[in-house]
Amino acid sequence: MDRPTRSTITTLRRNLLAWYAAHRRRLPWRELPTPYRVWVSEIMLQQTRVEVVLPYFQRFMENFPTVQALARASEHDVLALWKGLGYYSRARNLHKAARHIVTQRSGQLPTSCNEWLLIPGIGRYTAGAIASISAGECVPIVDGNVKRILARIFAITAALEDSSTSADLWQLAETLVPQKNAGDFNQAMMELGAVICLPRTPHCPECPVRRSCKAHRDGLQQQLPARRKKKPVPHKNVVAAIIQQKGRYLMGKRPAEGMLGGLWEFPGGKVEQGETNEEALKRELMEECGVEIEVGEHLISVEHAYSHFSISLHVYHCRILSGEPHALQHTELKYLTKKQISEYPIPAADLKFLHLL
Repeated sequence: MDRPTRSTITTLRRNLLAWYAAHRRRLPWRELPTPYRVWVSEIMLQQTRVEVVLPYFQRFMENFPTVQALARASEHDVLALWKGLGYYSRARNLHKAARHIVTQRSGQLPTSCNEWLLIPGIGRYTAGAIASISAGECVPIVDGNVKRILARIFAITAALEDSSTSADLWQLAETLVPQKNAGDFNQAMMELGAVICLPRTPHCPECPVRRSCKAHRDGLQQQLPARRKKKPVPHKNVVAAIIQQKGRYLMGKRPAEGMLGGLWEFPGGKVEQGETNEEALKRELMEECGVEIEVGEHLISVEHAYSHFSISLHVYHCRILSGEPHALQHTELKYLTKKQISEYPIPAADLKFLHLL
């Protein structure tokens, strides 16, 4: 990959920063870019759109305005505020990092990119984003948006998933970020990728750096960035049991480690090959709760996609025939009212049928 000329770098910086100053979205973490607020926003924005994050960020700041407040909170309360945002490991890691900062750093937030990298769960991108946006440190950032922009501007044809390509992109980003206004430049790159240089339909006529873009010049914006062919996304059939007792519903808390850790769910699980939904429910309830059940009316089936697989969740009203529910695979079992369920952290798939209870 050829190194960009000084003239190209100067022009790109000037045009991008001018566009950002005129068109940037007013976002709460931009209006008051303290290290803590930028950190929380960056964690929330991972794999999530800005418009989805905004109400969650506001509520989070109201409840946990400082790293000390976040560290004092229970994991249950943190996950409850995160409910519906998805990728719950982000919330658990954010909470653990806050406690690390309070216990190991006396509550003092890092002041540089290198210091942020020492915090558990903080990677190179997040450290660079916090340090550049909140402190103006001249460090690069490379996320999905930035990768796409660089691949198009410099007509990089190698697959972005290749480790050598990733190293080249970080080196290129480091070349482009200016000594002054590093935070604005990094945010401008992210903003450009979010609203102009879109994955499928880039708005090239509106792009402030189109004259510097080789993909635009050569008509390659639809072909770049190049990616390896994706493998088919696995699909699973999952069943869940609605077991009611005196207006309360049986719920189980998932183990802290692992997928959806710490969330409360209706008991059930994956349908194994050769099983019917009813057979899977009976097996799962015996394995998870130690009870024999009768499977009743089918309530609903909902579709839900996770990052690496998708599910069809089939929900049934069920009745316990024998046994007393006790936690065998969950860390805790409880009968909860519908109001209590709405206040607990639960998986997004379960949220899709709560209104039917």
